[in-house]
Amino acid sequence: MPRLPRLRHHAGPGAAGRAKGLFPGIAVAVLVAITAQFLSEHYGAPAMLMALLLGLALHFLADEGTRTRPGIEFASRAILQVGVALLGARISAQMIADLGLATIGLVVAGIVATILVSLLLARAFGQDWRLALLTGGSVAICGASAAMAIAAVLPRDERSERNLAFTVLSVTLLSTVAMVAYPPLVGALGLSAPEAGVFLGGTIHDVAQVVGAGFSISPEVGETATLVKLIRVSMLAPVVLAVSLAVRARGQAERVAAGGRPPLLPGFVLGFLALATLNSLALIPVPVADLAAGLSRWALLAAIAAVGIRTSLVRMLAVGGNAVALIVAESALLAGVILAGLHLLS
Repeated sequence: MPRLPRLRHHAGPGAAGRAKGLFPGIAVAVLVAITAQFLSEHYGAPAMLMALLLGLALHFLADEGTRTRPGIEFASRAILQVGVALLGARISAQMIADLGLATIGLVVAGIVATILVSLLLARAFGQDWRLALLTGGSVAICGASAAMAIAAVLPRDERSERNLAFTVLSVTLLSTVAMVAYPPLVGALGLSAPEAGVFLGGTIHDVAQVVGAGFSISPEVGETATLVKLIRVSMLAPVVLAVSLAVRARGQAERVAAGGRPPLLPGFVLGFLALATLNSLALIPVPVADLAAGLSRWALLAAIAAVGIRTSLVRMLAVGGNAVALIVAESALLAGVILAGLHLLS
C-alpha cells in the first residue's frame, strides 16, 4: 500500500508570529526608555530628551533588513497612540470649570493664535506647512506628546520622521530653558501667584517642566500651573480633529488598505475622549487614573525612543536654522499672548 505523503502544519503569520517579529524592536525601545528615565532621575535631564538622543545614537537598528526594524516602527506609531490616548484619564470637566471662563478663554486664544500664526511664519521662514503644524501644535498644547499626536494624522512624506524628531528635540530643549528662565521673569514682572500659575501653565511646553517651574515658586503657583497645563492638554483632541479635517479638505488624507479614507477621528483620539468622559463622570478611580498616567508616560518615552532610532541625525540637522527660528518665534508668541491676556484680565 503506497505511503501517503506526510502533511505538515504551516503556521501562518498569526498573532504569536507577529508578536515574535515585533518583540526585538519593542524591547530595544523599552530599554532605551528605561535608560532615559534612569538618566533623568539621577542627573536631572528631561527624560524625553534623553530618550530621543539615545535613540538617535542607535539609528543603525532601524536599517533595512534588521530584526529590530518592525518592532521599532510599531513602537513609533501604535505605542505612541496608546500613550496619547491614556492622557485622557487625567482630564475632567470639573478641572476645566474650576479655572473659570476668562482663564480658559485666554488659554484657548493662546493655542489658536500660536497654531495659526505658525502657518504664516512658516511661509516667511521657508518651511513646509507640516512642520508648521508640528511645531505650532507642540508649542501651543503639550510639547512632545502633541507633536506625536499631530504627526499621526498628517500625510507622510520622506521628511516626516525627521520633522517629528526635530520638533520633539527642539520643544523639549525650549521647555527646559523656560523652566529655568520663566520663574525669575515672573518675579520681575510682579505677577501675583494665580497670574504666575496661569503664565507658567499656559506657556511652558511639557508637563514635567511646568510642575518644576511652578512648585519652585510656591505650592499655590505649582497647583495652578499644573491645572492650566492640563487644560492645554485637553485641547489635544479638538486640535487633532481640526488638523484631520484640514488634511481631508486638502485631499491629502492617506488612503487606508481598503481604498477608502481613514476615519475622521483616529482611534487614539476617541480613546482620549472616552477616558476624559469617564474621568469627568468620576468613573475612573484615582489609583486607576494614576496608573494610566504612568503607563502613558512610559508609552510615550518608548515611542519617542523609537522615533529617534528611526531618524538619521544627519538628516535631522539638515532642517536648518530657519526651522529653529520658527519654533523659537512660536514660543515667544505664545508667551506674549498669555502675558497680554493676563494684563487685560487684571
